[in-house]
Amino acid sequence: MLLIKYGKILTMSGQVHEKGFLAIENGKIVDIGPLEHGCIFNELKNCEIFDATGLLVMPGLIEAHCHMGIAEERVGQIGDDSNENATPITPWLRGIDAINTMDAAFNEAIKAGITGAMIGPGSSNIVGGQFAFVKTSGRCIDDLIVLAPAAMKVAFGENPKTNYGEKSRQPVTRMAIAGLLREELFKARQYISHPFDKDHQPDFRYECWRPVFGRKIPLKAHAHRADDIFTAIRIAKEFHLDMTIEHCSEGHLITEKLKGAGYPVIVGPDLTSRNKIEIQNLAFKTVGILNRAGIKTAITTDHPVSLIQSLPICAALAVKAGMDYCEALKAITIYAAEICRVAGRVGSLEIGKDADVAVFDGDPLHSSTRAVATMIDGAIVYMDKEGEKRYTGKV
Repeated sequence: MLLIKYGKILTMSGQVHEKGFLAIENGKIVDIGPLEHGCIFNELKNCEIFDATGLLVMPGLIEAHCHMGIAEERVGQIGDDSNENATPITPWLRGIDAINTMDAAFNEAIKAGITGAMIGPGSSNIVGGQFAFVKTSGRCIDDLIVLAPAAMKVAFGENPKTNYGEKSRQPVTRMAIAGLLREELFKARQYISHPFDKDHQPDFRYECWRPVFGRKIPLKAHAHRADDIFTAIRIAKEFHLDMTIEHCSEGHLITEKLKGAGYPVIVGPDLTSRNKIEIQNLAFKTVGILNRAGIKTAITTDHPVSLIQSLPICAALAVKAGMDYCEALKAITIYAAEICRVAGRVGSLEIGKDADVAVFDGDPLHSSTRAVATMIDGAIVYMDKEGEKRYTGKV
């Protein structure tokens, strides 16, 4: 058992224990509470101790949309597997087949207290393939998976237009993006609606759409501009599909329409330049405006567009632009977990959940704050020198 004691416990499920404890066994949280309820201390034998006096203990941070390990750092084109940009419709591609856990970004993530990430293909294709939600520490991607497939990536706007328009191939226009996506969804729906018999054999191309039409996973719709966002909503409703809206750079201009549509939104990356026409209205205020309107929101770095370790800084800049502080923390913990459909395991510190924990030496949204220790499934995967002093091993 690992016991974290005397720290300020921020559960992200509604409770704050100013001087509390967190007990972990077999990778799960088995007890949590204020110090006065901590008579458990006197009964524990052979227990590992982490003294968190003066530190903040909270759930590990969650990156809700990125390309870590698929678009590798410092490697260039050789290490970029994010877009199979030779054909615009590739739903059968699986992000897990291209995630390199040796990418330096994974180490940067755990050093920043980030314990979970939604990773998948980029946005050059209309249908890019399947995302997976994974933990951020380990060598074999299969051991890191929490949910796969976790979403089906689709993209609207400049990226597919540019990628294929420059080759004089469809899609050249936004109409073609929508039309080709509708055609794919129409064929997939027809395929899924037919019972298997001698005339209807399994087809690898369309089997991947079953969890989408079964509403077990959402479309993950890349859309910055208002008209692209409305097209994504139009198509999702036409085919009765769940969806998350990614980036949503002009969301603050269409807030009431977004609220009425009912889809969660993952906002960002705002810590980047306005290097495309469709992101000219990009702003840190967007996520706070949507959040105040009652729309469930998460914040993304879209790594490597902005670096994954900047996730808490992005949340801090959202607060600076008007977002409620606690809501910003939720946007990189429990709200991100809920949008990614993994909140039953991660995103908050609760009994029975995975023991994914970040220990900070101050306000996690302050630029000078460090992660003293990061734990995934109850194992300490990172400690700085201060953390090493506070970890006493078994007693």
